[in-house]
Amino acid sequence: MSNISSNVVNVHVNPEDKIKVTKILNDLGLNMTTLINMTIKQVINNNGIPFNISLNKSNNELEKALEETIQIEKEYKEGKRKGYKNAKEMMESIISD
Repeated sequence: MSNISSNVVNVHVNPEDKIKVTKILNDLGLNMTTLINMTIKQVINNNGIPFNISLNKSNNELEKALEETIQIEKEYKEGKRKGYKNAKEMMESIISD
């Protein structure tokens, strides 16, 4: 038995999230206590949060990419953009231009 004492931390978690994360952790051979201890150690080692925290940046980028895709498809259908059946055809077009 270890001489290191431990403290109890109570955390309020959405019940559905707890079920989902518990299943994932079980599949990895871990439990919630291990996850929390690993996270705490990583915060200490990184001197900060060990993962990116942002305000929907990726969602905004995804939205812009989807809008661009829709615009490209529209221009292709209107004959304003070239289309290719395969990479070889595309490369031949690039080289000939």
